[in-house]
Amino acid sequence: MEKKRCGFSFGLGGNCCAEEVLRYHDTRWCKPVHNDQELFAMLVLEGMQAGVSWNLILKKEQNFRTAFEGFDPKIVAAFDENKVEELLGNKGIIRNVSKIRAAITNARAFLRVQEEFGSFDKFIWSFTGGRVIDHHLRDVQDMPAKDELSERISKELVKRGFKYVGPTIIYSYLQGIGIVNDHWEFCDFR
Repeated sequence: MEKKRCGFSFGLGGNCCAEEVLRYHDTRWCKPVHNDQELFAMLVLEGMQAGVSWNLILKKEQNFRTAFEGFDPKIVAAFDENKVEELLGNKGIIRNVSKIRAAITNARAFLRVQEEFGSFDKFIWSFTGGRVIDHHLRDVQDMPAKDELSERISKELVKRGFKYVGPTIIYSYLQGIGIVNDHWEFCDFR
């Protein structure tokens, strides 16, 4: 029997979807993440996604992971202008100078949060007391583009020097790291 999946945010449904998208939906989307390096990776990927489709980001994800040194925030924080130029020449990633510079800025801010809180995981999950927010969605209209939580986290991140962390990007980030579970009620991958 074919498994049921959410049909809204990834163009899922039918047999039209890329393998990467299905794999992401089935194994990663809305699944809790507590590894700091992966939390940083998702923050960069969500920022890169602004203005383009998530499907494109998933198709280029391995290229991003290679170009950004496995998303090790310590390494990315040390990127210099030569590395920025190298990244701008990499056809396998999104070559947007402000997004690339934001990733570097965010790595530095990420490290400051780690230093203050012991881990980024402790910081980001503290906004919900470590709990997953499950919206029990039944219809596409039930899922917001942003909410009070993403607005609050966005403001806090901006205050701490992060870039490309508006409330809509952060809402998507919260889904991507599993703080928010927006799988539909009927989805077999909840």
